[in-house]
Amino acid sequence: MTDTTPHEPDPVYDVVVIGAGIVGSAIARDLSGHQLSVALVEARDDVGDGTSKANTAILHTGFDAKPGTLESGLVKRGYHLLSEYARSTGIPVEHTGAILVAWNAEELAVLPGLKEKAEQNGYDRCRIVGADEVYELIPSLGEGALGGLTVPDESIICTWTTNLALATDARQRGAEVLLNHAVTAVSVNTRSTTLTTTGGSVQARWVVNAAGLGADRIDRLFGHERFTVTPRRGELFVFDKLARPLVDKIVLPVPTSRGKGVLISPTIYGNVMLGPTSEDLTDRTATGTSEDGFAFLLDKGERLMPRLLAEEVTASYAGLRAAIDHGDYLIEPTPSQRYLLVGGIRSTGLTSGMAIAEHVHEVLEEAGLVLTARTDLPGPPQMANIGEATVRPYQDAERIAADPEYGKVVCFCERVTAGEIRDAFQSPLPARNLEGLRRRTRAMNGRCQGFFCGAAVNRLLNENGCGGAAAAPARPEVNS
Repeated sequence: MTDTTPHEPDPVYDVVVIGAGIVGSAIARDLSGHQLSVALVEARDDVGDGTSKANTAILHTGFDAKPGTLESGLVKRGYHLLSEYARSTGIPVEHTGAILVAWNAEELAVLPGLKEKAEQNGYDRCRIVGADEVYELIPSLGEGALGGLTVPDESIICTWTTNLALATDARQRGAEVLLNHAVTAVSVNTRSTTLTTTGGSVQARWVVNAAGLGADRIDRLFGHERFTVTPRRGELFVFDKLARPLVDKIVLPVPTSRGKGVLISPTIYGNVMLGPTSEDLTDRTATGTSEDGFAFLLDKGERLMPRLLAEEVTASYAGLRAAIDHGDYLIEPTPSQRYLLVGGIRSTGLTSGMAIAEHVHEVLEEAGLVLTARTDLPGPPQMANIGEATVRPYQDAERIAADPEYGKVVCFCERVTAGEIRDAFQSPLPARNLEGLRRRTRAMNGRCQGFFCGAAVNRLLNENGCGGAAAAPARPEVNS
């Protein structure tokens, strides 16, 4: 029997943003603040599940960016935008400050140039200090430091909550979040573009490519050969919370042409981090740790802070960042295709993401996209606090009195309550699996790595059906 039921045609979105990492989510949030229909398309089954989840989680002042570059300006602007957004949404931030440590005469000689570079970037609070002051600031540092450069406004932030806040904000403003939609083909015609994805076809009038590690592949689907992404693996150690008294500032190396090098940093969750390594690969899925990486970090750690290596390692991680054969961010429109590339966004994308979104807004408008600001925007989302600097739910007597679920600790290492886990499944972008739950609550991220609480957490995961699919919000008025 033939089905004669009429089917509604697939919607044609005004803008489709490819990639739901921090940059893509920030762009979707900005654009959905206008009279546009916006879709945020993600290949994985959760937002922030790619490069963005493995960021070193530092909110950068931009002091050491190359002056005059697009990256320099956007990091500087993004620092202020994200700091304000964190205050309004509850994203955990700690203003720890940082110090670059020089270990030899060559590095010591570089410090004045770094200070001058910071001033060229509009940051004038760096100060060169001698060895005595270095050890006053970081008493547990290994022997042999010759001097340092202080950067008092560098901060630590929760990269997971940042990504989730931006994507949630976009969703609440009316953007549709299409997960499990890996783009496999592109067809551009005179009025719209069809994206063939693993979740079905998606129609768009404009397409923004913020696909991170896959941005060059998407760019080629549009017929361009502008750049190549090299996956650069960074491995790191996370030390137990008992190590935190050793480090209350970010300890940075003097940067090289390959990056910022191995650092020691407190984390927003009360731990201490050592890393990352820097290894260029060809496999864009190679996020496993390695024996060589561990050996490298142990050697660096022994030099930087021997006392840290006496502490317990809670976990080891590896992430891939998108290194490209280009000295700056690549944000380039192709108006004839109604297409914008946002590529080569390095680890600074955590800080600059909201400023990139502002810049994308301007570039798209210049390229012909009509942007009319909405006057009916909802307020920013209020995010769950998973940082250690302010009161957590298990410590909040008033909150527990109103809802006893916040007094029922499920994960004892990280002090995660049943109420927080429930909320993670009931949010606009719910946890769909264990990894998504970890990023939203810290459950099973602690010393025992789930050995004690794993059964209880998995029971709650199963009871909630991995979060299910949240109802799509109403879309704002569509531009024709």
